[in-house]
Amino acid sequence: MLTNKHAKTKNIPSFLLSSATFFAAMDPDGMHLGNPKTAPIFIKNFFADFRKILGTKHVIKDYKKCDFEPIRVHLNEQKIIKKAITDEERKMNKDQRNEAMFKFGYAIVDGHIEKVGNYNMEPPGAFRGRGEHPKMGKLKQRVAPEQVQLNMSECSRVPPCIVPGHAWGDVRHDPQVQWLSQWKENINNQVKYMQLAAQSSFKGKSDRSKYNKAALLCENIDKIRDSYKKKLKSKSLETKQLGTAMWVIDRLALRVGGEKDTDEEADTVGCCSLRVEHLHFDPNGEGGDNCEIELEFLGKDSMLFKQTIDFGAAMYNDDNGMGTTVYQNFKTFCKKKKPSQDVFDSLTPTALNAHLKEIMEGLTAKVFRTYNASKTLQDELRKTEDLVSWKRLSAAEKVVEYNNANREVAILCNHQRSVSKAQETQLENIGAKLAKLKEQKKVLKAILKRLNKGETKGIPIKKNEKKMVEAANNAVAKAKKMKEKAKTNEEKIEATEADQAAKQQKRDAADYKFTQAHLWEKVPTADQVIKRITAWTAKISKMEMDLKHKDDNKEVSLGTSKINYMDPRISVAWCKRNEVPIEKIFSKTLRDKFNWAMAVPPDWEFNAEIEKQGHL
Repeated sequence: MLTNKHAKTKNIPSFLLSSATFFAAMDPDGMHLGNPKTAPIFIKNFFADFRKILGTKHVIKDYKKCDFEPIRVHLNEQKIIKKAITDEERKMNKDQRNEAMFKFGYAIVDGHIEKVGNYNMEPPGAFRGRGEHPKMGKLKQRVAPEQVQLNMSECSRVPPCIVPGHAWGDVRHDPQVQWLSQWKENINNQVKYMQLAAQSSFKGKSDRSKYNKAALLCENIDKIRDSYKKKLKSKSLETKQLGTAMWVIDRLALRVGGEKDTDEEADTVGCCSLRVEHLHFDPNGEGGDNCEIELEFLGKDSMLFKQTIDFGAAMYNDDNGMGTTVYQNFKTFCKKKKPSQDVFDSLTPTALNAHLKEIMEGLTAKVFRTYNASKTLQDELRKTEDLVSWKRLSAAEKVVEYNNANREVAILCNHQRSVSKAQETQLENIGAKLAKLKEQKKVLKAILKRLNKGETKGIPIKKNEKKMVEAANNAVAKAKKMKEKAKTNEEKIEATEADQAAKQQKRDAADYKFTQAHLWEKVPTADQVIKRITAWTAKISKMEMDLKHKDDNKEVSLGTSKINYMDPRISVAWCKRNEVPIEKIFSKTLRDKFNWAMAVPPDWEFNAEIEKQGHL
């Protein structure tokens, strides 16, 4: 039911209701509708598509007169009902998912069983996009079997289409491609593929080849840098811009970039598409010989790139780095230009990519990024390993140092992420818990002081917490029985509410236990207090480390560089050298994806020799 605020309530057909539901399912306070920049784009696009479905003669014509709240209420009720699922139903659902996975989730390739990546078709819904995507809110249509092409061996049995009255669009037998099926989506008119999973042998070979190619730069990088440094001082504007772009791609890890239709795609920017408005010279107004430029633009996936680069700094000028020359070039390129004009007006992405391939076969900006990411990680890890104090660090402390090195790579590649409400809540909870531990340690020190004086009166004793814990456990058991007995929606809602209240009761009991975890049921001895003070000191140290790590990395995506840019063999060798479990660095998904990298020896290094030797 969709309510018109200034008219009657309108019952709309089910095919229209599903489209309205896509909008109602969006969180009004979320990153799309809750953001004043993205909300107008999302609403405008959604309602334009919604009006097309409604037809020109339909009574609903103005978004502001529509109330989607009744649908939201219904969706929230459905969520509550779903939470009333019993353990038996949960197991049944898991079995059904596993059955589908075993049926559709594997393919036989060259006689070997390989895992398939995305075998579930993307459902219809409201397109979300990233950043300020100009098409967010548009309605994604349901993909019909007739839009899907399958790719398989000529001798294979074509899997039957399970949608009654429909058939596959085409069946191909192309051994030159890796995709298993493809279709075209309606939002960006792009072809989507079903391919083998990240942990398949095909992807593993592709990854290894990618990192080996990047490692070849180790022996070619000096020659490449000498080449573009000569171009930086060329009298030809085109050559000078080419050299400057090469410097930027190498030292700042920017992507090449290309022209975009901003009505079709977000206005994301790379090196060649930088405009004068993206560069702010001497942003702090220091004057004199200041060589700072603030670069501010939307990078890939509409993530903001905002960094102040000091081209006069030693890191850009040592060993003839020529940072100040690049700064002067930028000033020349921007002189007498309007803010909307291109900085590299004499250079095209095609010309830059062609030049990269002339230097080294297969060289692209991504190869540069992979090389710089891997080299930076290896160099940062080696710096910490060379410290005198390194051998005294625990495994947990070494992991912190690894994450610091990972963060340097993520910053270099501008791998950012938005801070979610869950992250903020988690940081607040850890902060509160840390403050409580410190408070408890003070209490323990005060108890020790009294015991040393021979005073036992007034020493706080742990209160009985068993009743509270028992009551919480009983409430959980009662809610479980209510779920099992629930038949109607009303009973399921009641059971879910009881379950949520019981879980909160359990959390309250756990919090109460934590508030007096430092105490004893009777007056302790001085030795017992000393041991507990030592234990609390260790707990506080670990939690401070954990809080700092989470806070430092809350806006940085460590995973992107770990998955796509840092050679995994560097991390595996580092773990072996330092006796750090690989589980502390790579999740199970990444361990499966990088299975090919696990056999490297502890002294393995990222260099040009690995490609020449043709092995790990």
